[in-house]
Amino acid sequence: MTSFASTPLSRIPVTIVTGFLGAGKTTLIRNILENAGGRRLALIVNEFGDVGVDGEILRSCGIESCPEENIVELANGCLCCTVADDFIPAIEALLANPRPPEHIIVETSGLALPKPLVKAFDWPPVRARLTVDGVIAVVDGAAVAAGRFADDPEAVAAQRAADDSVDHDNPLEEVYEDQLLCADLVILNKADLMSTNELIRVGEEIAAAIPRAVKVVEASEGRIAPEILLGLSAAAEDDLANRPSHHDAEEGHDHDDFDSFAVTIPATDDPQALVDALANLAEAHDILRIKGFVEVRGKPMRLLVQGVGARFRHQFDRPWRAGESRTSRVVVIGEKGIDRAAIEASLAGLAARAA
Repeated sequence: MTSFASTPLSRIPVTIVTGFLGAGKTTLIRNILENAGGRRLALIVNEFGDVGVDGEILRSCGIESCPEENIVELANGCLCCTVADDFIPAIEALLANPRPPEHIIVETSGLALPKPLVKAFDWPPVRARLTVDGVIAVVDGAAVAAGRFADDPEAVAAQRAADDSVDHDNPLEEVYEDQLLCADLVILNKADLMSTNELIRVGEEIAAAIPRAVKVVEASEGRIAPEILLGLSAAAEDDLANRPSHHDAEEGHDHDDFDSFAVTIPATDDPQALVDALANLAEAHDILRIKGFVEVRGKPMRLLVQGVGARFRHQFDRPWRAGESRTSRVVVIGEKGIDRAAIEASLAGLAARAA
């Protein structure tokens, strides 16, 4: 990478990376960091849950372009709901750095609506220093191809009306659609898990859902050149009218539709057996997301486990640090009413079998 599009010196560009749970936002950002070409970057990571998995993944990169002090983790709630309390102080702290960042990347929670965050950049104190270079929506193409989200609201309404077991709307559809509607660029991720026909169909569905010209770019493992992602010069804060949202008439939005909790689990001797057990658990309880760190007995490396629905992946991400507690903990995220007691009992069963 040689250069990014220029921005007025008084305003630092900010890229907002949004996308549904497990779409690959953190992987995409890590790729940006590893190919930043020496440009000073800063990250603001908004977690959902009290185990900072995404922040830890990015901090462990050890990349000179984004030192650890330039990674800010906000875990007090969805960033789009806590702009004044969390986001503004974080920005102020980054700008007070003797060597302030040249570009800021914000990774929102998978449950976040990006438009309220973009609106914050229209506040005079923020507008004077920052501009939204672009909103990037990362889509789990394989999940969408499998029908996780509906693209025809009338057909969904008819289906729900015909099914007595469905008595409420699925809020995930609105979150997904709002993220697309606010985007300046859509990354159709996990393309390697899709057929050619699925890639064409999902790409067309995404383009049809957005009432303006937005490029859809296919990717695998979030591998996209930073010059495609950064330097869009969208000034999204000046373009809010063209970014409709299901929640435009509301003061905010409610995340009571989701439950999130962290559970301590035992160390494992067999990573694959653990992942298989977690996948079965996710399928049995309709869990949206499981992510966390696990100790593998006899191994010096920490195991990162991430699951979207029943699709899981795991890898050793870094060595355990000297004096670091080797506690194995995972965050479980599901829709409101998820059977937490049953899930915790199942995870406790893992401990009993490991004893």
